[in-house]
Amino acid sequence: MCHKTFTWQRPDVSRQKEQTWFKLWVTESFSIRQLSKLSGHSQSKLKRIKNYWLNQSPPVRPDYSQYQYVLFDGTYFHKNGCLIICMDALTQRVIMSAYVSLENYKTVHPILIQLHGLGLRPRAVILDGHRMIIRAIREVWGSSVIIQRCLYHIQRQGLSWLRTYPKTEAAKELQRLLRSLPKIKNIETKNLFLSNYAAWIETYKSFVRALPGSTVAYKDLKRTMALITNAIPDMFHYLDDPHIHSTTNCLESFFSRLKADFRRHRGLSESHKKSYFRWYCFFKNSNTF
Repeated sequence: MCHKTFTWQRPDVSRQKEQTWFKLWVTESFSIRQLSKLSGHSQSKLKRIKNYWLNQSPPVRPDYSQYQYVLFDGTYFHKNGCLIICMDALTQRVIMSAYVSLENYKTVHPILIQLHGLGLRPRAVILDGHRMIIRAIREVWGSSVIIQRCLYHIQRQGLSWLRTYPKTEAAKELQRLLRSLPKIKNIETKNLFLSNYAAWIETYKSFVRALPGSTVAYKDLKRTMALITNAIPDMFHYLDDPHIHSTTNCLESFFSRLKADFRRHRGLSESHKKSYFRWYCFFKNSNTF
């Protein structure tokens, strides 16, 4: 007998076990101190675990051809960058995320090209109505893709321009019209909205034209009129296809929780911040929340 003891080591298994603590740090916003008390590991070891996984990339699904209805939007982090997310509207699975400097044509077009290369051929895209983003979508997927403008964004933007307490009767009437948008659930209510808006135009167009161009009332009404008029062609596709969402609210909800969780991890380097967002989306897709 050699009187020696051998220990089989499996680093891959150890890493997977350690990932449990990393998941809690990402998805539940546990601090390193809290994880140390929970796991029994030292804080220095947990920092090494965190940094190890932040330096890795989560697995990526190679084929996106199954997704037909997608939500597309971005959110800013203190004007320090914008997180762009493309989400499956039916399962609320994050298809892709990208952290960029600004949400514009220059940054979004390459993302769409990449999605196209991975097989994404959406039937409909629900988004807030950014004109340059719509242009990029049309260039990548053509005119056949359905663009659904988010009704919540239209309502919120219009109401902000009309102010909380509008001074003119025209603005008050238009405010009431915008507040009726969430109630449009069928063709009848859609037609009622369109007829009411047409009647508003007929009633107040002379009034708006007569307003001095430098006044706040004129600018507010003109901007809101342009918003609604330009959005109408892409406002009601959801009535023709039940799979199309009328808003991007589920994506906005995702952004809200992400920001609340990320706020507890301020101070990450730029590369680790981008990695944090990728892992956050990966764990969300894994139903670990």
